[in-house]
Amino acid sequence: MAGILAWPLLVCSCSEEADCSMVGRPMAVCNIYQLDAGGTVLRDTLDSLTVTAWGTDSIIINDQKEVRDITLPLRYAVDSTVLVFRYSRHTSDTLVVRHTNTPYFLSMDCGYQMQQQIAGIAYTRHRLDSIYIINNEAGIYGQENIQLFY
Repeated sequence: MAGILAWPLLVCSCSEEADCSMVGRPMAVCNIYQLDAGGTVLRDTLDSLTVTAWGTDSIIINDQKEVRDITLPLRYAVDSTVLVFRYSRHTSDTLVVRHTNTPYFLSMDCGYQMQQQIAGIAYTRHRLDSIYIINNEAGIYGQENIQLFY
């Protein structure tokens, strides 16, 4: 009887696999803000937003309504990511996010992951007023990285 009970434990322990999906891709989290007349920072909402990766056919956000926050991927192979924020048919801003990409070994099963640090941002000011980097490390936990002021 003891041999029968030990066998399921042996099967369970040998079939364990690494869950690499738990390590998600680091993303830059941006929240939308405005300054009122007294200089107080307030959360804001954009009526409509489409975000594309410049020079590609990649659509990151497709005509999303009532936008209060966005999550943006940063490129792995180069040290900058260029994004186009389209607010309407005729109005857009371009952001150039400069970042460092540092690969680090996660495990034998999951391989390497990329750590990304935001070094700076250049942008046009058609609708955007200013941008502040709050936390320069893009992560997987949804922590705010960038404040976008309109």
